[in-house]
Amino acid sequence: MNAMAEHEHAALARVVVQKWRDGLGDVQADNVAEEVPVALEYNGISHAVMLASPTNLEDFALGFSLSEGIVAHPSELFDCEVSNVSDGIQVQMRIASERFVMLKDRRRNLTGRTGCGLCGAETLQQAIRRPARVESHAKFSAAAIYAGLDAMQMQQAMQRHTGATHAAAWLAADGRITVVREDVGRHNALDKLIGALARDRIDFSSGAALITSRASYEMVQKVATLGIGFLAAISAPTGLAIRLAEQTNVTLIGFVRLKSHVVYAHQNRLTHDADLGRNEI
Repeated sequence: MNAMAEHEHAALARVVVQKWRDGLGDVQADNVAEEVPVALEYNGISHAVMLASPTNLEDFALGFSLSEGIVAHPSELFDCEVSNVSDGIQVQMRIASERFVMLKDRRRNLTGRTGCGLCGAETLQQAIRRPARVESHAKFSAAAIYAGLDAMQMQQAMQRHTGATHAAAWLAADGRITVVREDVGRHNALDKLIGALARDRIDFSSGAALITSRASYEMVQKVATLGIGFLAAISAPTGLAIRLAEQTNVTLIGFVRLKSHVVYAHQNRLTHDADLGRNEI
């Protein structure tokens, strides 16, 4: 892909607010997160408009293309250009012709899309897309997950300034957090992470994805599509997400806190240290 120039849209805005505490008000300047309409186009055809943080959009474009099955490999995305338009940002991509033909077939049934992972499907079978079983052999200790979550939060600059963004991070096999991506949308943050990993040619089966949101069906779907075998979430999963994790061999844990978590699927990739207590799941 071509290198992109930094676009003009700022990720943060400065606003004047009234802050109240204990019945006392004060006028102050504050930071808020921006969300910008981002139009995704493939071979000149508009596909989706997403509300997203205007950062790391090259990663977002690649990650979305991979996690939604529009392309099967990063090499099938030939070109990507990010440009400002009057009401937002336009991302123009050029993909392999055979992939574009498949995309056009899908778009015949597409009447609307919000990034939910289900919109535009004609039947229930199309809506519940089930990726192949994941073959990842990566294993992590509970302590490594806790430490990774703490390290991820330390790198969430947008969240620290605004309190309004989600993050997705990559926990490498050696226990280090190597990539963190933030966005106002939880799906977007995960897609940005996937794009960054794909661009750096990281083996998806070698690590774990950590997310600061609930683990809904489409979050499990995205990691399973890429062959990521471990998903850890700060919040809860849904029932459909748990069933998909079981079917696709994804280790799914939720409610990750300091020295606590809940295992929902495939606990074989998670080890527990003896000092975590006999009642640890």
